[in-house]
Amino acid sequence: MNGFPILSVMLAIPAVAAIVCLFLDAKSARWLALAATLVDLALGIVMWANFDIGGAQWQFVENSGPLFGSFSWALGIDGFALLLIMLSVFLMPICIGASWEAIQTRVPEYMAAFLLTELLMIGTFAAQDLFLFYVFFEAGLIPMFLIIGIWGGVNRIYASYKFFLYTLLGSVLMLIAMLWMSQTAGTTYIPDLMAYNFPVHAQTWLFLAFFASFAVKMPMWPVHTWLPDAHVQAPTAGSVILAGVLLKLGGYGFLRFSLPMFPEASSQLIWLIFGLSAVAVIYTSLVALVQSDMKKLIAYSSVAHMAIVTIGLFAFNRQGIEGAMLVMLGHGLVSGALFLCVGVIYDRLHTREIDRYGGLAINMPRYAVLFLLFTMASIGLPGTSNFVGELLSLMGTYQVSTTITLLCTTGIILGAGYMLYLYRRVVFGELTKDDVKAMPDLSKRELALLVPIAAVVLWMGVYPESFIAPMRQDVTILLHRIDRAQPKGDSLPTAGAPQAHAAEASHGEAH
Repeated sequence: MNGFPILSVMLAIPAVAAIVCLFLDAKSARWLALAATLVDLALGIVMWANFDIGGAQWQFVENSGPLFGSFSWALGIDGFALLLIMLSVFLMPICIGASWEAIQTRVPEYMAAFLLTELLMIGTFAAQDLFLFYVFFEAGLIPMFLIIGIWGGVNRIYASYKFFLYTLLGSVLMLIAMLWMSQTAGTTYIPDLMAYNFPVHAQTWLFLAFFASFAVKMPMWPVHTWLPDAHVQAPTAGSVILAGVLLKLGGYGFLRFSLPMFPEASSQLIWLIFGLSAVAVIYTSLVALVQSDMKKLIAYSSVAHMAIVTIGLFAFNRQGIEGAMLVMLGHGLVSGALFLCVGVIYDRLHTREIDRYGGLAINMPRYAVLFLLFTMASIGLPGTSNFVGELLSLMGTYQVSTTITLLCTTGIILGAGYMLYLYRRVVFGELTKDDVKAMPDLSKRELALLVPIAAVVLWMGVYPESFIAPMRQDVTILLHRIDRAQPKGDSLPTAGAPQAHAAEASHGEAH
């Protein structure tokens, strides 16, 4: 890119557009927001095309040097950050399109809030300074708090405050840990901190401080209760970006901080991660089975899917880590699409109650086909995005614990149950209700929102190598870093599978 500051430009575009939106009328604000997000998408594609697979770990680096104290404007991406930034810029124009007709009040402010959300998401994934990361990571709460609290449903105030307090309180401990880390290591530069060997006795406390924040963001059981409320009350586009990207901040945090910076603590506390994840997969799947609200059902399914991410990350091997990353990407696409599908019929009938529908395949065939694709992708049907990620995550976990793998597989079976049960009640059956009969099929705008996601879901399922290749070298580097803390079979009371040495497995696959 010849020194072109592409990351700063990708941050500046939504920032400027958000400010300008506040001075425009509703129609102009919509078009400006759409244009700004499409420009960021184009820049993201350019960045992906110029990303040197197998080259330097950190690319497109911008570092101003110390601005005040040790704080610096330091940006740069590796393969993990590249994929999550691409997910963000891909979903954001779709969110703007989903809000085109659904949002009619205070439109300029709404568009500005979404542009600010995009700015903060990209900044979180690109930040290379510890405190710059913290600013982006925490500031992302503000626009989503406003989106839920102003444009949400009947109980939006309760849901927005619950979302804000849960996620903010978890991050206070993380800030204290960051201050200690910067004093001990003498730097706030994240790549240097990832290579720094913190004292083993301190790692446990540091891990738990970061865990308090990342577990809420994921969200992990039992600190997941804010998520169903936030999803149900948020407008459709708010749910899309919340499930699609904001939940991935926790997984990204584990990858960027917990595993490389505190490997011994991560290994010692693997029982905590596996235990909470196994409970989450089964418990939230059972809760999803009895939901009568479509959004709440999909929200609980998100908790179960993100639990697959955590067990994959903490399997300490290549299959687990690559699988966890693919699950994050696949879930971001599929859950976002499912919330869009709910929004489509909510805009027509203004209810999310499952029993109010039925027989939509008769008068909304195009909707039925796309909804079926995303339902099957959520289940993990071979040929769709979620299959590859879930398979790799479970393969990685099997090398550490057969029992945890079995429990999580049970959750996937339950996932097939609640998703197919939802689809049958909404789409199949007799078309008896007059107001449901009058519902028109997908418009051109709605097709334009759903078809691109469907294409990428199939692309990931058929050719996952295009998504694994950018992060392969980063996984290898991470495995070298955590190899000394490789969990052994006796570290897990549930372990029973033959152990595989992470570094050897990774070298074998690489060759």
